[in-house]
Amino acid sequence: MSLFERYLTLWVALCIVAGIALGHWFPGLFHAIGTAEVAHVNLPVAVLIWLMIIPMLVKVDFAAIGKVREHWRGIGVTLFINWAVKPFSMALLGWLFIGYLFRPWLPADQIDSYIAGLILLAAAPCTAMVFVWSNLSNGEPDFTLTQVALNDTIMVFAFAPIVGLLLGLSAITVPWETLLLSVGLYIVVPVLLAQVIRRRALASAGTAGLTALLSRLQPISLVALLTTLVLLFGFQGEQIISQPLIIALLAVPILIQVYFNSGLAYLLNRATGEAHCVAAPSALIGASNFFELAVAAAISLFGFSSGAALATVVGVLIEVPVMLSVVKIVNASKDWYEEGAAVANRDTKTSKI
Repeated sequence: MSLFERYLTLWVALCIVAGIALGHWFPGLFHAIGTAEVAHVNLPVAVLIWLMIIPMLVKVDFAAIGKVREHWRGIGVTLFINWAVKPFSMALLGWLFIGYLFRPWLPADQIDSYIAGLILLAAAPCTAMVFVWSNLSNGEPDFTLTQVALNDTIMVFAFAPIVGLLLGLSAITVPWETLLLSVGLYIVVPVLLAQVIRRRALASAGTAGLTALLSRLQPISLVALLTTLVLLFGFQGEQIISQPLIIALLAVPILIQVYFNSGLAYLLNRATGEAHCVAAPSALIGASNFFELAVAAAISLFGFSSGAALATVVGVLIEVPVMLSVVKIVNASKDWYEEGAAVANRDTKTSKI
């Protein structure tokens, strides 16, 4: 890792502070940037996400996508966590902490709305920034892309029923424009651009040229990540300063569910003998959230000033710092992971073949 990457957590902390301060001092500027959106998808943030994930996608060789069949265990674990565990564990944590333990310190008329926002946040797995997390944990890029594509497909059909079930609603208005536009902006367009860049690099300078290009693109990705942080925290600078206790209380169930789901995915992959380069992104995908869709759905269902909208925004605020901590954990525990009996047996069989 470069010196810049090694101290990424420090840069993230500084960007969070800078974003909150700038949002407090220049609310009009951030409001103007925040309104540059289509179907609740912020276009400046979309561009920054492109700059974040395109360097990761340039690494993907579509000719090797078929090899992800070797990692069916990781795909199965991630799908299980994303769709059978995470929404329901978040609902349970929301009811426990917001509906019971923290109820005396929260506005009584917003309790149900806060819980709804937490459920919306957990019901859709992340589709864009997981490429960054996967790259930082040396994850298998083909597996990451395939897993994200599977989640996007499932989300189109499963998001509304799961949310409707957990919210106790007979019907739910899903912001389909936001869902489809987000998938297009954050997945389809970056994948196409990345493959054009990859093919041109290989055609002009071969593998050495592609390697050199990737080394130049990597810093751009990290700078875009930090700039995105400044914007996201700047958008909510006023909220953070005016409601610190509520935000801190809402953050508790979110933090617990991130570590619970990432830890469960990591352990299940180890128990089934999956490779670490798959288990790491599996854990990260299993824990992260599609916060753009969650925020848009909360605003559409409950209004911009609702507790649900605020709860989804808290998810945005802690997404990057907490996911960086998960990256650090899976990287630091790689040796322990590979000492697992199932993983060691799998590696032995592979080497014999």
